[in-house]
Amino acid sequence: MNAQSSPAIGPDKGWRIWWQLTRPHTLTAGFVPVILGTVLALGIARINLLLFAAMLVATLLIQAATNMFNEYYDYKRGLDTEHSVGIGGAIVRNGIKPKTVLHLAFAFFGAAMLIGVYICSQSSWWIAVIGSVCMLVAYLYTAGPFPISSTPLGELISGFFMGVIIILISFFIQTKTITWPIVFVSIPIMILIGAIMLSNNIRDLDGDKANGRKTIAILLGRKGAILLLAVMFALSYLWMAGLVLFGIVTPWVLLVFVSTPKPVRAIKGFIGKSEPLQMLPAMKATAQTNTIFGLLLSISFLIDHFI
Repeated sequence: MNAQSSPAIGPDKGWRIWWQLTRPHTLTAGFVPVILGTVLALGIARINLLLFAAMLVATLLIQAATNMFNEYYDYKRGLDTEHSVGIGGAIVRNGIKPKTVLHLAFAFFGAAMLIGVYICSQSSWWIAVIGSVCMLVAYLYTAGPFPISSTPLGELISGFFMGVIIILISFFIQTKTITWPIVFVSIPIMILIGAIMLSNNIRDLDGDKANGRKTIAILLGRKGAILLLAVMFALSYLWMAGLVLFGIVTPWVLLVFVSTPKPVRAIKGFIGKSEPLQMLPAMKATAQTNTIFGLLLSISFLIDHFI
């Protein structure tokens, strides 16, 4: 996540250092799947609110820990500097010791595991196996000799685990079952979370290329990556329309089309831009697309359930 051409960004102070370390703008990618998976369970089971809260907190802890691993390992590899855009900056701008960030990330993992024990006790111990795999993938996303984030598979893997798997777990712990319609509904969320990662890679394309990374944005080039992002946005909306057409979900889900100005703004914001700071509004719109799409989708199922 290098951006040498961007101006230096000032350090945070006090509690803001630790808050920014979690990269709060990314946390919506954690809570949207949990909310959607839980709402989908309404039609089958009575919702256990404590279990929902536990799943939400555990997911956010893992997401925040993943961001901290990213902060630590990108620093160790020389990818982050005080000029870098989109990072917490605790190490390179605020002087926090790298080991402190790493230890805090593992502490968040530990807390998520303790919460996971409660979740498993109320559902199935298979969740422990799946959760462990999720945490391993979260760690290896930027750690290890071949970080997932440096490969063309970063968007697919992050989208699958944060989108599909989290939605299915959130649904399963409430209902003790999995149905195909739930899998189908999770696909656009997977795509949109992948879109967030792709937008990051479009922003970081020049720096990543200089550091030997092989992201999909680098392989396709800037114009090709922006085109792929547009296709991903379009596919997410068309997928939901298709599910309605085949009678798999309620027509209420077409509420998600209210969010279409956001992806349009994102694509327009990337076109013709090459400086990381110039692309921040487009990245924000990309993240907001996932958030608003996911919340509207959840609301649509709530409406269908109560009407």
